[in-house]
Amino acid sequence: MRLKFLVASKKQRKIIHIDADAFYASVEIRENPDLAKLPVAVGGQPSRRGVIATCNYIARQYGVHSAMASSHALKLCPNLIFVKPQFELYRAVSYQIREIMARYTDIIEPLSLDEAYLDVSSSTQFDGSATLIAEAIRKNVQDELSICVSAGVAPNKFLAKIASDWNKPDGICVITPSQVSDFVFTLPVGKINGVGKVTEKKLNNLGIDTCGDLAKFDTEELCKQFGKYGQRLSLLSQGIDDRDVITERIRKSLSVEHTFSKDLTGLEEVISNSQQVYDELCSRLAQFKKKIIITKRYVKVKFNDFSQTTFEESIPAISSFEQQAIDVPAQQALSLDEYKRMLEHAWQRGDKPARLLGLGVRLANQSQDQGKSQLDLFEHNN
Repeated sequence: MRLKFLVASKKQRKIIHIDADAFYASVEIRENPDLAKLPVAVGGQPSRRGVIATCNYIARQYGVHSAMASSHALKLCPNLIFVKPQFELYRAVSYQIREIMARYTDIIEPLSLDEAYLDVSSSTQFDGSATLIAEAIRKNVQDELSICVSAGVAPNKFLAKIASDWNKPDGICVITPSQVSDFVFTLPVGKINGVGKVTEKKLNNLGIDTCGDLAKFDTEELCKQFGKYGQRLSLLSQGIDDRDVITERIRKSLSVEHTFSKDLTGLEEVISNSQQVYDELCSRLAQFKKKIIITKRYVKVKFNDFSQTTFEESIPAISSFEQQAIDVPAQQALSLDEYKRMLEHAWQRGDKPARLLGLGVRLANQSQDQGKSQLDLFEHNN
């Protein structure tokens, strides 16, 4: 007997999730149409131990995917074409997509450069049809920017995000309130946001394979197994998600990491190569458009066996402003000498060749306006 799902929510909403298809690769192919029918990956070169940031759908047919080592991707697809990332270009295109979204609602929550939630519950365009609004956004992006985006339309964020992936690439999936229970009932628990492989295996071991199984499972027992997340799992399994679309987010940290083409064999090489990472961190800090408060600095070292360690320390709260270089108090507190000292401490924990160095800062909670400006920064690994 089919369990009766609880789909009631504190309010009826119309949520759209927009997700650009293979975004970086799509932008590169737009810039160079000769790549359109070829397998393309954006990321580091195989010869320099690069990693795939994303790839087009032709490359995916060979098993290539994001976060894969470029050298392994090349073995799977010998004709794979590697393109060096152009993050400033991607950010510019992302802003253009966001401007198109803003024609239909001002309630937009960017998740990254290539995806965002929109709340169109109060929109009067297309007589309030979220489906028609989503289609209009997709058409506008395609016509004006030559980029394909997929869309999910649903009563909440949880379902809208799943729906946007349902008919990729260049597709749309609509889940109406009356369809929620049937849609969620057979949905694998691995589709739930936040359920990774470890949690999925734990659920499977409890005899829970689908959201239907999860909805029938005792909530108190779920909380024993998963803590507070057990309550949320129970609600999501019933298609209930009352999270609002948040238009502003507060950045909590900023870091820069660099993976080196050759291992740094000792402390001397670690220290001498920290300069370029430090310079980029300072450059990124100088991009903030409004005041930020820095409370901690930290370093990260990843060794050649892929083990890693981090080391951080608190500092007196300091401010930094947009300018050619960060202001004097910030320069003094975030000096290269301080980071070198911390890197030495971190490296000695492993005392072996290092393949990655990272430098970063922790930020205090900002005002909403400051949080909005922080969205303008995009972190990436070299």
